[in-house]
Amino acid sequence: MSISNPRKLEVVVTFLEMLEPPERPAAIIPPGKVAIVRAENPTLSFYRYLYNTVGEPWLWWLRRLMDDEDLTQTLARPETHVYVLYVGGVPAGFAELDLTDLEEDGVIDLHYMGLIPDFIGKGFGKYLLNWTVDTAWALKPQRITVNTCSLDHPSALGAYQKAGFGVYDQRTDIVDDPRDTGLIPPIDHHVDHDASSGNGRNADRLQENETSDTLIVDFPERAR
Repeated sequence: MSISNPRKLEVVVTFLEMLEPPERPAAIIPPGKVAIVRAENPTLSFYRYLYNTVGEPWLWWLRRLMDDEDLTQTLARPETHVYVLYVGGVPAGFAELDLTDLEEDGVIDLHYMGLIPDFIGKGFGKYLLNWTVDTAWALKPQRITVNTCSLDHPSALGAYQKAGFGVYDQRTDIVDDPRDTGLIPPIDHHVDHDASSGNGRNADRLQENETSDTLIVDFPERAR
């Protein structure tokens, strides 16, 4: 495949919402030197490091499409809240809240959340998610939203549901593989194995999409 003829990926995007604070104790801090700090107007290089390192295994591409000027403006907006998880003084992940619709519609969107690969599977993800949810509710929204997709960690959807989110919508998109367009290095991804094992019916769906309700896009607006 090439930039001019990239592979197509079938991506199932699931949209979730939380309408009231979860009934649980406040987020429990894992043992060790753990801290979450808001990065106020983070530098472009630091944000790209976080986004690219956290997102590369899951083919996050949307912010890679943005040029430096547009991304700098987005990060400087007062409605963009970026929180960085540190473990032993080392960045371990981040969460990003978008407050654009808070004043008018009472909605906060959990725009991005994830861990740097070295810290996955050690209990930090649950802590970061619960802490971020608690922080969002402290800003007095009426609703918190988030979305995940079939490119993400296989446990992502279940983690959001366990945290108190409920599914309210789902769609299927056909997207250009960002590894073929040059946005992401040619890494191995679980979607490749799903397709080869027969669980990802990409070829069949691509042949059927002219008569199906599948949304054909290059880059889904909210999936990444």
